Amino acid sequence: MSERGPATAPSHDSSPESPSARTATATASLTRARRTSLLVTFILGGLTALPPLSMDMYLPALPQVTDALNSPAATIQLTLTACLAGMALGQLVIGPMSDKWGRRRPLLVGMVVYVLATAICALAPTAELLIAFRLLQGLAGAAGVVIARAVVRDLYDGDEMARFFSTLMLISGAAPIVAPLIGGQVLRFADWRGVFVVLTGVGTVLTLMVWRGLGETLPLERRHTGGVGSALRTMRGLLGDRVFAGYTLTGGFAFAVLFSYISASPFVVQEIYGASPQTFSLLFGLNSVGLILVGQINGKLLVGRVRLDKVLAVGLAVVLVSAVSLLLMATGVFGEVGLPPIATALFVLMSAMGIVLPNTNAQALMRTPHAAGSASALLGTSSFLVGAIASPLVGIAGEDTAVPMAVVQLVCALLALSAFLGLCRPWQSSNSSPADNSSPTGV
Repeated sequence: MSERGPATAPSHDSSPESPSARTATATASLTRARRTSLLVTFILGGLTALPPLSMDMYLPALPQVTDALNSPAATIQLTLTACLAGMALGQLVIGPMSDKWGRRRPLLVGMVVYVLATAICALAPTAELLIAFRLLQGLAGAAGVVIARAVVRDLYDGDEMARFFSTLMLISGAAPIVAPLIGGQVLRFADWRGVFVVLTGVGTVLTLMVWRGLGETLPLERRHTGGVGSALRTMRGLLGDRVFAGYTLTGGFAFAVLFSYISASPFVVQEIYGASPQTFSLLFGLNSVGLILVGQINGKLLVGRVRLDKVLAVGLAVVLVSAVSLLLMATGVFGEVGLPPIATALFVLMSAMGIVLPNTNAQALMRTPHAAGSASALLGTSSFLVGAIASPLVGIAGEDTAVPMAVVQLVCALLALSAFLGLCRPWQSSNSSPADNSSPTGV
């Protein structure tokens, strides 16, 4: 599939000296420079790493926060839910804004607010205030993840976009490895508030990198001029596309499987199986290594050789089998099991996400070059909202059983597979993008 956008469109002006020809040439040169810039790749990777950084660095501290703020585990898990819900709702607003005003300005504003909100989290005296500021942190941090996806769509198409998403996973996937390790080490020298101090520093560095190294990727002629009504019509048109909706739901439910693990694993691994925060961090990091390696296999070996839908189907099947295995072990079907079998099943589940997540994003965004920001917002919002709902459910039976986590994972895996088969219908060869015949405000 060829790359799209004004940066690669040939000029039809007969004079190479005309303003339109010079503009096209300059835009093409700028786009090539952006694509080959290692700094831009790291910036986009850092932006997509913002959610796991915000969540995972904090995970080893969850039991400590529960004791320090004298709150039950279900309440403290709402600090994760609040951040996740904020990122979901923030994307719904910021995505269309970036289609109208460009990518750079909304991104910079969001990053500055994220840094301030994270600093305030470190000072929160009660669980209620921590939940409130985590919500604000998520709302602002949404700018990074939603605009990063839109920038990728501005610059890439087809298999190249799927490969670039896999490359981003190499960078953003390192966050779940490094974040819990850093969080565990911070807890050696400080309490849970020190985790937010470190996050504030990370956000500040990333904001400076965006300001200095990331230019505008959405040309003026491709921006939307409408207001709220136009944005809503665009989203309604996107959701009216059955295949786009299918990939959106597939990715959303798959993310819920992932986030139910993220939310419950600190209690499952530490409270039920007696692991230390450092051991939990190492296991969490190992799982993230699996996700990165499979993501690179996807991008380097599978994309362009095997249909993305076939690869995605295999990934969903592996997630489903892993969820069934976890439920059987958690309910005692195999008798009393220790940490190694549980950790193995979680490793396989996390690794499969290296196939599922980049391919659902790529398949959905291939259909929406005319509204990448809005499409990215819908993808992110569905994922984070479903994940936010799944988070408190995994702790509904307390801290002494892993059954709720396994049940939530199995249900969400079944829903993801059902959406993929029922709406995307991968066996059909007519799922070509409708974007070329679409208006800028709908599909």
